[in-house]
Amino acid sequence: MELMVLLNALVTRLLFVLHSLIGVWRVTAVKKEPKYWLLALLNLLLCLETGLTLKFKQGRGYKWFSPAIFLYLICIVPSLWLLEIHHGTQYCGNEPGAVQVNVSNQDFNQSRESSHGSEGTDHHIIQTAKVFVNQLSTICETVWTLALHQTFLLLLVVGRWLLPIGVEITRDQLSQLLLMFVGTAADILEFASETLDIEDVRKNYALINAILAVWTWSMLQFPLDLAVQHIGCKPSASARRIPSLLLCRYSAELWNIGVSLFIQDGPFFIVRSILMGHFRIFNQMLVFFTAKNILVVTLQLYRLAVITLDFRATVLQKSRKGEVCCCPCEPYEARAHATGHQENEMKEFITFLPKEESQAPSEDH
Repeated sequence: MELMVLLNALVTRLLFVLHSLIGVWRVTAVKKEPKYWLLALLNLLLCLETGLTLKFKQGRGYKWFSPAIFLYLICIVPSLWLLEIHHGTQYCGNEPGAVQVNVSNQDFNQSRESSHGSEGTDHHIIQTAKVFVNQLSTICETVWTLALHQTFLLLLVVGRWLLPIGVEITRDQLSQLLLMFVGTAADILEFASETLDIEDVRKNYALINAILAVWTWSMLQFPLDLAVQHIGCKPSASARRIPSLLLCRYSAELWNIGVSLFIQDGPFFIVRSILMGHFRIFNQMLVFFTAKNILVVTLQLYRLAVITLDFRATVLQKSRKGEVCCCPCEPYEARAHATGHQENEMKEFITFLPKEESQAPSEDH
């Protein structure tokens, strides 16, 4: 096992565990009940996944799915749910940051003076750490919750970057995936912060749960790598149908469209429409982002129509010329070029339409 692969696999999962434990600590501090430390047991799943990945995959990732990212979601999402439900019970001043800095500097100076005549550097470090932890506990609850949301989404992107990739995904595909994740994370953070900060929403417990449910649903796209990978297309009876050919050729594009319509922009538009239509909640940003969701959904439907019409035109053109319709799968094409026997290889991966099977002329006999 390569040393860098091992380090990346362990360090990334350690960051996931530490961030999850910080979330559990905040829930325990806010609720003031030690029983919430039981949420930390969810990290045992991530530890188990680490051991299995190191044993069977030598630290590298899997195809299409990242178990580490998925288990990290399981570890941190319950803490964020509890913090958001408990949100708003602590008063926050107009400028909490400035107040905390002044108090922090004063306490650090006092700890420095008290450590001069005592046990030296070690005692000073311990005292400084205690003061720092105490100051973290006094930060406004809403600031803590927003900071956990922000670091959570940033860690998803950075963690996916640091996790070792498998042989099925290239560096170019990973870079495309990370760029998609950055834009997706920004949209999700905006949705959660913009809707949950509305005062009328905070008064409705069922509405808070509905928004958090949609937010959690949108997170499920992060463990999947289908946005940059094409599904392998093997010659079989089921692959001879036109829907299978369409999925084979445009699998990544269709996945992106499906994510936008059913996981992200579609559900976000429905939630915002309910807020404005049923609950009569209006503000400038809510209207703007609702219009943005409408535009994205419309463009995605237009993209789906363009792909379908282009594929239909290609199939009709091939059938009129009496040609076969190939499924462009990258692994098989690369293998055909590498061996130099393109003609023989194409026979194995060519898929005939039902009409062509009955109408194609037989040249071999």
